[in-house]
Amino acid sequence: MTDLKTSLSEAVGAAFAAEGVDKALARVTASDRPDLADFQSNGALAAAKALKANPRELAAKVAERLAADPRLASVEVAGPGFINLKLSDAALAQRAAEVASDEELAGASRVEPRKVVIDYAGPNVAKPMHVGHLRSSIIGESLKRLFRFRGDTVWGDAHFGDWGFQMGLLITACGDEHLADAFMADGDGPFPADSPVTLEDLERLYPQAAAKAKEDPAFRDRARKATAELQNGRPGYRALWAHFVAVSRTALKREFGALDVTFDLWNGESDADPLMPEMLAHLKETGLLVEDDGAQVVHVAKPGETRKKKLADGSVIEAPSPPPLLVVSSEGSAMYGTTDLATILDRKKSIGPDLILYVVDERQAEHFEQVFRAAYLAGYAPEKSLEHLGFGTMNGADGKPFKTRAGGVLKLHDLITMVTDKARERLKEAKLGDDLPEAEFEDIARKVAVAALKFADLSNNRTTSYVFDLDRFMSFEGKTGPYLLYQAVRVKSLLRKAADQGVEIAPIVVAEPAERDLALTLDAFDAATADAYDKRSPNLIAEHAYRLAQSFSKFYAACPILVAPDAATKGSRLALAAASLHQLETALDLLGIETPERM
Repeated sequence: MTDLKTSLSEAVGAAFAAEGVDKALARVTASDRPDLADFQSNGALAAAKALKANPRELAAKVAERLAADPRLASVEVAGPGFINLKLSDAALAQRAAEVASDEELAGASRVEPRKVVIDYAGPNVAKPMHVGHLRSSIIGESLKRLFRFRGDTVWGDAHFGDWGFQMGLLITACGDEHLADAFMADGDGPFPADSPVTLEDLERLYPQAAAKAKEDPAFRDRARKATAELQNGRPGYRALWAHFVAVSRTALKREFGALDVTFDLWNGESDADPLMPEMLAHLKETGLLVEDDGAQVVHVAKPGETRKKKLADGSVIEAPSPPPLLVVSSEGSAMYGTTDLATILDRKKSIGPDLILYVVDERQAEHFEQVFRAAYLAGYAPEKSLEHLGFGTMNGADGKPFKTRAGGVLKLHDLITMVTDKARERLKEAKLGDDLPEAEFEDIARKVAVAALKFADLSNNRTTSYVFDLDRFMSFEGKTGPYLLYQAVRVKSLLRKAADQGVEIAPIVVAEPAERDLALTLDAFDAATADAYDKRSPNLIAEHAYRLAQSFSKFYAACPILVAPDAATKGSRLALAAASLHQLETALDLLGIETPERM
């Protein structure tokens, strides 16, 4: 379904071409002066410069060719050669009717489908999820929904960290505290079926073991050895590791479920382990894997690519940039880069994706550059098919990553509980849901909490950091998730009242300024979804949702519906209201936000 901006761009392009000008210059954009026009084209200025012609004269010739277009109420040349386009009421009404009748896409369009894997969330087994996992989970979920909406076949993969050094740390710590003696001896078992270690044990042991490894070289070496033995298949360690994974996954699913975040693949780094021998053999055969100070690496820098590196003695040398990818440590363990590379190979074999997106903290940029280059060199992925979508941090009022009042890292479960408590408080303050059954009120509070968290995050460009301000995020006024839910519920209430009064939807007629503005906003959804898709930026969907809510609010105030003077006007405005609700809920769903039926 073509939006008005696209169809007008084609018409202006044809007019430019008829004047001997490259139609690529005929780009149409929303008008900078909506009081004068709906759209504008500034291409005559660049075209006239290339032709050494007068831009206003060229613009006048183009405008003359467009004057007969029935979609346009007026075509005017302004300033040095700007072409202002104002749509007819009939064209806007027709487009609004198209949006209203589009039950599936609410006026958006689709792309040629691709196979896409989106790697997001990335929680570590044995570690509780914390606020640092929030952005990856929320952004990744939204991108997954957006790419599916646009027509791609998408796999969302949680990609757990379950195979690295933290596993060796935990195994060693459990052994030292005798929490899993049955798993520590050599041999093939049998091993206990019930988990000998609780989630609370894991949450306590990991930070202790990580701190000890920094201070105690002997403990660190034992943990590294345990990691290598786990990866090499030691039965007791494998059985204990399986318990770690099972216990952790239960908690992880709870947190993801509370955020309405889902995955198609619950794979971990360990799932790539069976491919490790094949991959290492291939890397050696192709000459990519080389010895380096007892370890095995892949050099990914191109000839001559260097950076200045400061050594411990203070001297500065030129070193390859990016540095080599460490594949096998001197202890014989697979590293994070190893499992990431093997995972790409695994996805190539099992899915054959056209594109893999990694929604991971911006601070991991160099790591992914190393892995991607190695994958391209090895032939595991087509060039430019791997993208790291970095993001900024959620900060406290001090501008630093958000922490508890005591200065510790806030667990995601505690954050969700805190936000839900605030949602209940705000609903009661606003006297919303007072007359509803408790179960329904609790469901609304959960939806308001999720909307507040997600919209606060996704309304920012993913590459920027933002300050966590719960009072502002939870407001039912302004640019917030709760405000958008309230607007959606308001339209639902209106539609129920219309049904009770027997008011029926009728053909859309656009006449009033507020109706024109709303129709133009409905039309802009296609461009918003296309831009968000191309730029991997859900904030563009959030911007549209907020703009649509504002447009509807102005329309609702200026154009009474249920007390309109005649049935045709009532039905037309009711149709616009229904189309607005459908598009607003569609946009919110792309952000991972569900709307309640009432408040």
